[in-house]
Amino acid sequence: MVADSEQLQIIHGVCAHDCPDTCSWKTEVSDGRAVRLYGDPEHPFTRGVLCAKVSHYLERVYHPQRLLHPLRRTGRKGAGEFEQISWEAALAEIGERWRALIAEFGAESILPFSSAGNQGLIQHSSLDMRLFGLMGCSQLERSICGNVAHQGLCATQGCGTGINPEDLVYSRLIVLWGTNTLVTNSHLWPVIQEARRQGARVIVVDPIRTRTAAAADQHLAVRPGTDTVLMLAMMHVIIRDGLADMDYIQRYSEGFAELSEHVGKYTPALAAPVTGLSAEQIETFAREYATVRPAVLRPLIGLEHHPNGAMMFRTLACLPVITGAWRYRGGGLARSTGAFQFAALNIDGLLKPDTWLPDCRSLNMRDLGGILTGTPERGQVRSLLVYNSNPAVTMPNQNLVRQGLQREDLFTIVHDLFLTDTARYADLVLPATSQLEHLDIVPSWGHHYLSLNRPAILPCGESVSNTEFFRRLAEAMGRTEPWLFESDEQLLRTALDSDHPLLTGITLESLLQHGYLHLHHAAEWMPFAEGGFATPSGRARLFTSALSESGAAAPPIPGEIPISPPGRLQLVTGKALHFLNSSYSHQEPHRRRAGELTLQIHAEDAAERGLQDGAKVSVANEQGCVRAICCLSEEVQRGVVCMPFGGLQDASGEYGSVNILTPEWPTDWGGGSGFYACFVDISAEK
Repeated sequence: MVADSEQLQIIHGVCAHDCPDTCSWKTEVSDGRAVRLYGDPEHPFTRGVLCAKVSHYLERVYHPQRLLHPLRRTGRKGAGEFEQISWEAALAEIGERWRALIAEFGAESILPFSSAGNQGLIQHSSLDMRLFGLMGCSQLERSICGNVAHQGLCATQGCGTGINPEDLVYSRLIVLWGTNTLVTNSHLWPVIQEARRQGARVIVVDPIRTRTAAAADQHLAVRPGTDTVLMLAMMHVIIRDGLADMDYIQRYSEGFAELSEHVGKYTPALAAPVTGLSAEQIETFAREYATVRPAVLRPLIGLEHHPNGAMMFRTLACLPVITGAWRYRGGGLARSTGAFQFAALNIDGLLKPDTWLPDCRSLNMRDLGGILTGTPERGQVRSLLVYNSNPAVTMPNQNLVRQGLQREDLFTIVHDLFLTDTARYADLVLPATSQLEHLDIVPSWGHHYLSLNRPAILPCGESVSNTEFFRRLAEAMGRTEPWLFESDEQLLRTALDSDHPLLTGITLESLLQHGYLHLHHAAEWMPFAEGGFATPSGRARLFTSALSESGAAAPPIPGEIPISPPGRLQLVTGKALHFLNSSYSHQEPHRRRAGELTLQIHAEDAAERGLQDGAKVSVANEQGCVRAICCLSEEVQRGVVCMPFGGLQDASGEYGSVNILTPEWPTDWGGGSGFYACFVDISAEK
């Protein structure tokens, strides 16, 4: 629409950051420049509110340090010294060097590395997957986040589907398990608050007394990594006291007898010293969960970053089955809605996997440091192309990753908006568009709305979208296949070309008209009210030998995987309010708001080490050292310390973050990383 009196054009868009909220926004444009960006007040879920980061998005778009032209490295790797070159020169160099690498080492010597830095449908993955699959490059297992939880839920219920998060308004007991909703999922909090006004109680299960835990009705400070023991003890109480919904169990599950026998030993008395909760707390929690209806469990990312993360989700998924919580609107389990949305879209048509070369090796992003510094069985990676990601900050064992990035024989290309930590090591840095400058559809992993992002302004400088970059790259590699050069509109039409009932009435034309549309399903949509789990039998698997027989690292019955701390303090990390992973952390206003890197530590743990509040401390283990400001805090329990994740510098001003300390510890299954299996020594800086 156009406001004639002000000569402003108002363009509807949507945030594509790695966040469940997927905020709908509007941009006011005058003379080709975005002058104001604000939340769309008509969106039923995000309701016109933007977070502390995105409310400053225009500062990001027009930031003086934004990359506007291709750059070639002139100094040593990591120094951040570059000269401006043309797109033609950059693409010619990539084409020449890649053809030489393929001739000598094969296409698997090239590793495209991307993640969720842009969660738009086609900017996240479309032409890139087509091109690299066709070339036969090394494939990347993008399982650092999300897949562990998904696989754990699938082990019990056959899929990762949960209830519509908006239906938490009908819940009367809301258990936020390992998620800091107020910071990382802020638009769900008004839904929870409305449920509270209608009589709901909110319980937070988290090792840290987060902002969400402080705002809840009750906080259960479980020891990190012991959540499965708490879940098994809850099932013990529920079954022992006759609170299980035997009708639901008999109709819609299998393996209850084996589960019942298994949890018999997990008494609250046994679980109490393991979990750090009292036996009375466990008893009360279990009974309340089993008797208050509807009761919902809301986990997000936190649990899966333990070495036993998949088992945590497998075990958690058993609870709403044995209580029959799925019967009620607002009851069951509510996690990511991403897989639910992607299941409706024509992803095979978008990615064209039938054209990919077969049997290409697959490398796990978690192991990037080892991949770049070692020699994989089928040859070393000789070129790294990074987009939608900043692995020098976000991957575990940061020092090893940076050691690999320093290899002079590694040809590294980064496509991004800013000179990130990873880009400082690149041979070529190519400018990327912001969300205001390209077309896309953004599926949400936090609600059931599919949203269209329309470009509000022309690309700044010589920046190009991911899709345009890969069209140019395909041409530079001499490819002529027409599907490598499809327009963004063609790609979106392909993705929406689906007969899935959830997409009924959702077309590119209808999205252009409305901006966003709710997935097509009944208002009172309850996925497992009458069973129908996505397992071969249609029943939830409380016990099954199929998991272990399939080769998954999963026992047939839910259980714990004990972690034995080596006598150090366990480091837990959390998202920073003013950073999004590493995004925004280079911008001075956000850095000021976030303050210096701090370490929260219990006063008694600090006293044992002679640490003073406000003093600079070293946080160290075998992998490296990070410096932080000591912060005595009652928000952490004894034996646990907490440090925010996402900053580009530690308290000494050095480039480095908490992932210097985190190991590449594999999760039980799902291909993730046990970030929280991180144990450190704390000492005063001399």
